[in-house]
Amino acid sequence: MKTTKLIVGLAFSALSLTSITANAQDKFFQAVGTPYMPKVEIAFNRYYTYEGLVDNMKKIAAAHPDIAKIESIGKSYEGRDMMTLTITDFSTGPDTDKPAMWIDGNIHSNEIQGGEFALYAAWYLTEMHADNEFIQQLLKDKTFYITPTINPDARNDFFNQPNTANSPRSGMMVLDNDRDGLNGEDGMDDLDGDGHITMMIRKSPTGRFIKDPQDPRKLIMVGADKVGEYEMLGQEGTDGDGDGRVNDDGVGYYDPNRDWGWNWQPDYIQRGALRYPFTLPENRNIMEFVMKHPNIAGAQSFHNSGGMILRGPGAEEDVSTYNREDIRIYDAIASKGEEMIPGYRYLTVYKDLYSVFGGELDWFYGTRGVFTYSNELMNSYLYFHKPSQGRGQDEMFEVDELLTMGDAFVMWHEFEHPQFGTVEIGGFKKTFGRAHPGFLLEQDAHRNAAFTIYHAYHTPKLSVMDVKEEDLGGGLKAITATIFNERLMPTHASQDLKHHIERPDYVTISGAKVVAGFVVEDEDFKKFSEQKMNPEKIAVANIPGMTAVKVKWIVSSGSNYTITVDSAKGGKASWKK
Repeated sequence: MKTTKLIVGLAFSALSLTSITANAQDKFFQAVGTPYMPKVEIAFNRYYTYEGLVDNMKKIAAAHPDIAKIESIGKSYEGRDMMTLTITDFSTGPDTDKPAMWIDGNIHSNEIQGGEFALYAAWYLTEMHADNEFIQQLLKDKTFYITPTINPDARNDFFNQPNTANSPRSGMMVLDNDRDGLNGEDGMDDLDGDGHITMMIRKSPTGRFIKDPQDPRKLIMVGADKVGEYEMLGQEGTDGDGDGRVNDDGVGYYDPNRDWGWNWQPDYIQRGALRYPFTLPENRNIMEFVMKHPNIAGAQSFHNSGGMILRGPGAEEDVSTYNREDIRIYDAIASKGEEMIPGYRYLTVYKDLYSVFGGELDWFYGTRGVFTYSNELMNSYLYFHKPSQGRGQDEMFEVDELLTMGDAFVMWHEFEHPQFGTVEIGGFKKTFGRAHPGFLLEQDAHRNAAFTIYHAYHTPKLSVMDVKEEDLGGGLKAITATIFNERLMPTHASQDLKHHIERPDYVTISGAKVVAGFVVEDEDFKKFSEQKMNPEKIAVANIPGMTAVKVKWIVSSGSNYTITVDSAKGGKASWKK
């Protein structure tokens, strides 16, 4: 009797589950290009702490074990695990045998949305895999290494401690901003306890400001011949060390994007650098991971803000590093990115912004020959789909009024200040301006993820084709094979070739007795370069993008043979007779 009840119970449970699934399917209809009934539900209209990011990453790996794995690549300064997702179709080979794309975000703590954008890329790849043929083929061919936050301590500091939209940039409090010996001990004072460092004003008979009668959020400076009602006291806070400046010791400042081992300069040359390259454990963890994964051919680092697709060099002194052939590839991919992400512009760091020494972007390319972009996320164009034309805060007030319904601004309110008496505190929240408001997050995340997928797609893809045999007589025959790179990026960047960063590509024939082996330099004019040592395994310096390389063997036997290609950044390919 108990057995019968158990069977009936299980059958009822199965029927209930089927019914629930059917009912859920009745309630949804797939939108084009979006995961339908995802295994992992993630809301991309809000931000996640370090713990929230890791929780979502673990859910992705658990829900998609055949295409996603999670691991810690090291510890942060405060001991948090730096979690990385490896995403590829493991049934088609190990991740290290395929060209790979590195994606990270949030190197600066206030540049928070890089974490969500990188997470979105991981979520989209895994959730779309089951039903999308393009993603299926992409993960057969490629690997993605995704680390949403590479500054986990400072990410949480931004959320959990009082800050402005521009603070802090770093994690460890080790530097003394104003050189008064305090190293940030007096902290940033959140007088009203709302988590946002806004502004302070005070009524004054000699004030230069009045509140806009039409909009009390706004302060208007009066004319030179008039007296206002308020004086501007500056940032919310106190003068903790008596030097006359408020919150000047908010955090000890360093810049994790000045810590990388390429064209590094000390702090007295460029403010923000630490003692030596890779002083920071977070950056050192990434460096060690990348060095262990020579298959990484492309990289993307998400920053904010301004709506830019950036490439190096970071400094004019490094212009000669970026070869014209590689710049053509950078230009081709980024120009497509400008189409994919409206309002974003393709720029060069040193020429269009400022000099950066010891930056991540230059380290990836300079030391590893990896084609790397840094996208500066968020652009005011996204608000009203028109250029802001330098409207600055006027536009921010308009956005807050029309699109965020007043949620972006802390209204002026009185506070008894220990040093200034009665003041009013108010202003824009720390999560507005540089960071996307929630309603813009998912669309911009998708467009930027699509750009990184396009970049990854154009990492090398090799194939062996057009294998020909020629009878030479005397028991000898020539075998010629064409190795074709079907994508834009070469197997070796010019920087790689210049400094011999990575090993050559190898084209090997097995199952035949090889007498001689050659790289075909010009088949029409019979120009060949012979490899006398180990002729069965021919070393090819580079296989350019959208280009073929030919190799040739003279063999004395072998009717059934296999030709294989092994490239660190180009992956593997084979052909069998």
